[in-house]
Amino acid sequence: MPQPTPTTQMTQPAPVPMQLKDFFAPDAISLDLQASGKDAVLAELVGLLGLDARSTDTLLRVIGRRESLGSTGVGRGIAIPHSRSLIVTRLRLAYVHHRAGVEYQAIDAKPVHDLFLLMAPPLEVSNQYLPVLGRIAQLSKEPDVPSRLAELTSPEEFFRLLEEKKV
Repeated sequence: MPQPTPTTQMTQPAPVPMQLKDFFAPDAISLDLQASGKDAVLAELVGLLGLDARSTDTLLRVIGRRESLGSTGVGRGIAIPHSRSLIVTRLRLAYVHHRAGVEYQAIDAKPVHDLFLLMAPPLEVSNQYLPVLGRIAQLSKEPDVPSRLAELTSPEEFFRLLEEKKV
């Protein structure tokens, strides 16, 4: 049987690499969060997803249970609260910056200034939850990221930073 030649082989387009910026909506970004205390910060963060009050309360309980297992404060002023819930039908992300910082029981015992919320349905066909969580963790390890996040003045700058970092 003859081998297919390059002209007879079916070519498929290469998959487009997933980028974090594609998962954020501009209205799910707050660069000057004023809430004090971990619970209030998480409430405002979940509020950025634009869900009804009952759904928001449910997600706050889910996030609270996740935090009781161990803080999602990964150090360097960054936290990545994340969980799965039937409340969301697709992967949802939100980001907030808290200039003063909030006590969060982070692994380095320092206040948290930047929070990336990640919520996903229990079963997702696209299976993006862990890769997206990994990309946020990768971003948080970049040496200049905490200072760059602190300097942001608009969601557009946030998107440019994500694009520049190629996450």
